[in-house]
Amino acid sequence: MHHGFGFFPFFIFIPFFWIAVIVTLAIVFGRRRRAMWGDWHNQASSSAEQTLAQRYANGDIDEQEYRARLEVIRANRPQAPFGPGQRP
Repeated sequence: MHHGFGFFPFFIFIPFFWIAVIVTLAIVFGRRRRAMWGDWHNQASSSAEQTLAQRYANGDIDEQEYRARLEVIRANRPQAPFGPGQRP
């Protein structure tokens, strides 16, 4: 006589499967978001420095103003989040 308990052990693994799927997605999208944020951070700061250098080269600002603004740009640069193995 069969009471429907033939697949019972597999019901235990269903929550573990979904937990594994969610953790995998979190890791994949977390790395992608970190990589994209880091790229944006590097492009934004280098773009500001390039613009400032171009203004200095064109003679729009003098050396003193260039160095002062460059110092402000570098001091206010947003810090990228630290990943595994990286120190602050």
